[in-house]
Amino acid sequence: MTAVPVAIGRRMTAPDAALAAMGDRLVDTHGRVHRDLRISLTDRCSLRCTYCMPEQGNEWLARSSILSTDEIVEVAEVAASLGIRTFRLTGGEPLLRRDIVDVVRRIARIEGADGPVEVAMTTNGISLADKLPALIDAGLTRLNISIDTIDRQRFADLTRRDRLDDVLEGIAAAAASELRPLKLNAVAMRGVNDDELADLVEFAMSVGAQLRFIEQMPLDAGHTWDRASMVTREEILEALGERWRLDPVPGRGGAPAEKWRIDGGPHEVGVIASVTAPFCGACDRLRLTADGQFRNCLFSNAEYDLAAVLREEQGSGSAARADAIADLLRSCVHGKLPGHAINDPSFLQPARGMNAIGG
Repeated sequence: MTAVPVAIGRRMTAPDAALAAMGDRLVDTHGRVHRDLRISLTDRCSLRCTYCMPEQGNEWLARSSILSTDEIVEVAEVAASLGIRTFRLTGGEPLLRRDIVDVVRRIARIEGADGPVEVAMTTNGISLADKLPALIDAGLTRLNISIDTIDRQRFADLTRRDRLDDVLEGIAAAAASELRPLKLNAVAMRGVNDDELADLVEFAMSVGAQLRFIEQMPLDAGHTWDRASMVTREEILEALGERWRLDPVPGRGGAPAEKWRIDGGPHEVGVIASVTAPFCGACDRLRLTADGQFRNCLFSNAEYDLAAVLREEQGSGSAARADAIADLLRSCVHGKLPGHAINDPSFLQPARGMNAIGG
């Protein structure tokens, strides 16, 4: 395999051998050490949220392009050897993957550079109640469940599916499990659920979960994002402050959410303000799409073609394949920019929607 990067559009099809000198940790040119890899298992979803994708006419990834479980585990083993500690399984909806329990089990067995890895998941909660016991037995350690409203009609309008009962059943199962912290994610949207923010926090507290509000981001497949419809971090805090005293929680580190303690605790609420208060300077995350593209930023328009590397290395020894994967990971990290530039006039929305990138 050639050691010189070859650009096809914005994709890199081979690693930069010069980066091999960076050592056995994934450190970018801005000093950020990467410890988190988010792996998308599918671009398909059981909901059609209005801010994510159209109800019909979606162009799904070809099933033949989706990475196999063997390939995912192979990549995870290399990433863990380079210091990745947490693998978050995403989609689309990861529970739609038929072998999801096997994926969790095999990744959870990996021993990384810093010991056993952690396997987390972000899900919409549909079918979670049935699958959760097996997932926990397989080694799942953390769980985020998305729920933007607890109003039945609003949920149906927003997701274009009448599945609120299934989501609530999944949340109840997670609340009854030992998985902690349990986090509920809600995208705050003007004129949609901005009158429900405090109610969502109340609901989260009632099930022992932490609500995390997310500023709506330009990641919809239809490219209809409008900044004016986005509820900002300050607006979220102002709305919650009308009901509770909010005290900042120190020690955020590389976490995407700022947290506040509610009325002195023990409950907390988080806000992920990717647009108005970016946290790029502490970002330690990388992404792998379901069709085998490494991405160093959620908002990047560059991808690093792991699928091509895996095909090139077919028939090679396991050590050669591992080296090729490691080199591509280093190239991806080396190409990471200081920030996503959403607030710069030159910003271009990624061609892929969130369901295709991985949440």
